[in-house]
Amino acid sequence: LQRGAESVRFTLENDSVSVEELMQNLPLENVNYYFNLPFLSVEFSNKINDFASKNKSNIFIQNDPIGQLAKDGNWFENLEKDFEKLNAIASKTAIPFLTISSGIYQNAGANIVQQLAYTLAHANEYFNRIPAINQPITIEVAVGTNYFFEIAKLRALRLLFNTLASEFNHNFDCHIIATPTKRNKTLYDYNVNMLRTTTECMSAILGGADAVANLAYDAIYHKDNEFGDRISRNQLLVLKHESYFDKVNNPADGAYYIETLTEQLAEKALELFKDIEKNGGLISQLIDGTIQRKINESAQKEQELFDSGKEVLLGTNKYPNKNDQM
Repeated sequence: LQRGAESVRFTLENDSVSVEELMQNLPLENVNYYFNLPFLSVEFSNKINDFASKNKSNIFIQNDPIGQLAKDGNWFENLEKDFEKLNAIASKTAIPFLTISSGIYQNAGANIVQQLAYTLAHANEYFNRIPAINQPITIEVAVGTNYFFEIAKLRALRLLFNTLASEFNHNFDCHIIATPTKRNKTLYDYNVNMLRTTTECMSAILGGADAVANLAYDAIYHKDNEFGDRISRNQLLVLKHESYFDKVNNPADGAYYIETLTEQLAEKALELFKDIEKNGGLISQLIDGTIQRKINESAQKEQELFDSGKEVLLGTNKYPNKNDQM
């Protein structure tokens, strides 16, 4: 925080962590805290909620059983139990408690329309199975390299989410956290990763993300380290303080190209979403492997374009340095 970060995300391995101790000397005003939980516990979510209401702090709990299912094929316990717990959490917590981990679709190779449709179907499952969601929902997004398309993707996502939410009388805007994708990062000529994460963060900001968590340029081949972390923070600080990216709320509004792209992506995603719902919804399509198969097809297409040089990644398949060793 002293070095420029404005939000903090904790990933807690289990529920034995004391929230009070963890937050003891941290500033509670003007800082968002995200508690990313790779387990599902009603009791622990209540503890975080109690702490937040007692200290009037901005805390987001990140629970996502469907994301867990998408990631490794298993629920935390099983479908019934997981949603029983989520409903219990929903009735007792006043702070945001639900996250849609949509980055997993992008990183696995889904195209933009698929990412939007799957995220929407993901949200729809929660709306259908949890009657009382009286808190904003967090959506985590991975941002790819196609600059204008990614700006349009985030705008389309907000548009689609609000359209769906209004059907369930859910009047909160979604809270979007954007992170650069891991999909196009490289071991060779690794400094280009800095350029990629910079333009991806720019897309995220212009597309209207509420929070941006940058990815260190060496995240795919090093453990977390002081230098990588510092550079990734500084990239965002340069965008904010030297490029003034925080001065306007909706910089892409009225840009004909982006508006048109937003509309087209939203329409195509809505079609695919309706198709998913007609065939049983996201959960049943994840369980029978349909979603995985479709993403795999998209990933293969992208791989073929990359291999043939039509999808260009500088320093990787275009102008590579012959002396680069892994």
